[in-house]
Amino acid sequence: MRFKRKRRSEVTLLLFGANPRLVMIMDASSHIPPGQGGQNADPRLQPTPDYGTLGPGSDVNAGASRSAATDRPTARPVRLGPIIAIAVGGCLAALVAGAGSARPFLPRITDLFSFANPPVVSSAKDLRQLNRMRPQKQAEVLLELAVANSDEARDQIFERVDGWRGKLKWGQLAPLFTAALNAKDLRVREAGIEAELAAYGLAKNSSAVDYLVLEAESSDHAQKIWGLWALGLLGNRGVETDRVVQILTSHLKDSDEDSRRWAVEGLALVGTTPTIAPLLQTMHDDPSPSVRERAACSLAESGMLTPEQRLTAVPQLVSYSDDPSLDAQTHAWAFQALGDITQQRLPNDSAAWRNWYENRRGSQGFSSQ
Repeated sequence: MRFKRKRRSEVTLLLFGANPRLVMIMDASSHIPPGQGGQNADPRLQPTPDYGTLGPGSDVNAGASRSAATDRPTARPVRLGPIIAIAVGGCLAALVAGAGSARPFLPRITDLFSFANPPVVSSAKDLRQLNRMRPQKQAEVLLELAVANSDEARDQIFERVDGWRGKLKWGQLAPLFTAALNAKDLRVREAGIEAELAAYGLAKNSSAVDYLVLEAESSDHAQKIWGLWALGLLGNRGVETDRVVQILTSHLKDSDEDSRRWAVEGLALVGTTPTIAPLLQTMHDDPSPSVRERAACSLAESGMLTPEQRLTAVPQLVSYSDDPSLDAQTHAWAFQALGDITQQRLPNDSAAWRNWYENRRGSQGFSSQ
């Protein structure tokens, strides 16, 4: 096994021989909102920032100045690097151990996270104890329990999240957000999105979208990618979703490949059917392997698309698997995405996949294209 080290603005691609593997990890810690970091800072190389909030109420007016909208208390940053390193190390170990086996080669990130301090309550049903906690501790406890597959904790997050807005500091929440966004259960991912919006202090309204559109147009790189990410969070929660998809899709044409990558991540967060076509096109057409890889991951497993929505991408992915205009890397990503979406462990052979699809064409979930 060898590693291909990309430039600072790209992800690391894992290779088996000549075939790179998709890394299905969506990292919620990689975004520095306005006022955090310098213009040349790369947030993925920095300690996790203290995002704070956008101010009491977080009803950001479209015409409000950025300085007023981003006046926040500071909190001690927490380093996520060691946690992600452990998670990626676990992924690599599983990849090596699982090579040649029929089981999926990438473990769920929630299987890799372990938190040093267990929750102070064993169940989200212990409402009296939860009610005595500050919002920050409530969020930490309930997210940890939700990631551990507690339905009660997930429901409590939805019930309490409006009361957390403007009262959370990033702190220990960063690894919990990352774990929630990579949970197997989409409802846990949704709860993570709600809690992350509360931590950002973003209200779920049109004014917040207007503000984030300005951030996504910023010349400051950190502000820009945070704006793209946060637009995806709001779009997922039904806030001007069509507009958000249109804006994120327009950024897929940016000259900066890192901006295109985070536009892809934003579309993955939105998780509506209209995001599938631009993700497929990006996987096919983008000149950057990093961006194509993230588009493939977004179609396969990461993000907020449902299993039924992902199935509609299968015909195009089959076509990509032997498209002569695509390189071997993208062919390999198409095969991996097909396996992840369908849970079929066929060989990396386009004819086998095409035969499998034709035999199921017209079945529920598959388009007829």
